[in-house]
Amino acid sequence: MATVQTALWVVALLVALAILFDFMNGFHDAANSIATVVSTGVLKPAQAVIFAAFFNFVAIFIFHLSVAATIGKGIVHPGVVDTHVVFGALVGAITWNFITWYYGIPSSSSHALIGGIVGAVMAKAGAGALVSAGILKTVAFIFVSPLLGFLLGSLMMVAVAWICRRARPSKVDKWFRRLQLLSAGAYSLGHGGNDAQKTIGIIWLLLIATGYASASDTSPPTWAIVACYAAIGLGTMFGGWRIVKTMGQKITKLKPVGGFCAETGGAMTLFLATALGIPVSTTHTITGAIVGVGSTQRASAVRWGVAGNIIWAWILTIPASAFVAAIAYWISLQLY
Repeated sequence: MATVQTALWVVALLVALAILFDFMNGFHDAANSIATVVSTGVLKPAQAVIFAAFFNFVAIFIFHLSVAATIGKGIVHPGVVDTHVVFGALVGAITWNFITWYYGIPSSSSHALIGGIVGAVMAKAGAGALVSAGILKTVAFIFVSPLLGFLLGSLMMVAVAWICRRARPSKVDKWFRRLQLLSAGAYSLGHGGNDAQKTIGIIWLLLIATGYASASDTSPPTWAIVACYAAIGLGTMFGGWRIVKTMGQKITKLKPVGGFCAETGGAMTLFLATALGIPVSTTHTITGAIVGVGSTQRASAVRWGVAGNIIWAWILTIPASAFVAAIAYWISLQLY
């Protein structure tokens, strides 16, 4: 009985750590949902975070748990996972998120978590414990999601420019200040739908590994789903303002029409990836869309040096979080 109680305490603490990561995911990635709508002046910062947080949570009623299933069963073989692996994965992801938030670098919380899982699992059992198909499609979308965001954002911008070619600029600005509320809401839905499910997935992985859920279950517990969507929404409400500035103005200057096109292109990418069960980076997606919108004006409209720094952070995210996770895994073995 004492052993079961100890296990329950360990599981409860790890679930709390996962919820903390989810909150930090919303906090860190709030910029993805609100940077464009704030930088164009359509919403004030306080309004924007409440608006985005609402749609983050509403996503619970719209998307199937395909991404959670990928994280829970499609990245590593569940039999390899234990509490030490989950601890290492979460510590690796949280550490990298904190570092990139502190320096205002828009990196991927999603890939930090996946890197954490990979690092902790490899420290325990080596590369053979990884599910290659799940890893490959996740890594592929590191490149596909920003390119798709870029393509859709730039195509939207070209289409809108052609449709509105005879309209007065002031009238166009007025239209798109209203339309940007729709695009920002759609992007926040996609953000909540894809990102909250990653934490649901790791909690599901933990519960299966510790015997509190069965590998044959078709979905995780309802309490985990509600808790994760609520946590990411609350994190978004607190907002990571250091990153908002980078996303909203440092990459390229945005007007409401550009904000609408970037958010719509990004939202389309996220909806597609979530439907396919692929955990993608909302950061990569919206950054690609913003660069796509800026590049339709002229190449010099994009601050390529800033974009280059962001890309370096993308490249480093998985190996850096994996390295920290491996160390955290080893430390946890010494603790209990």
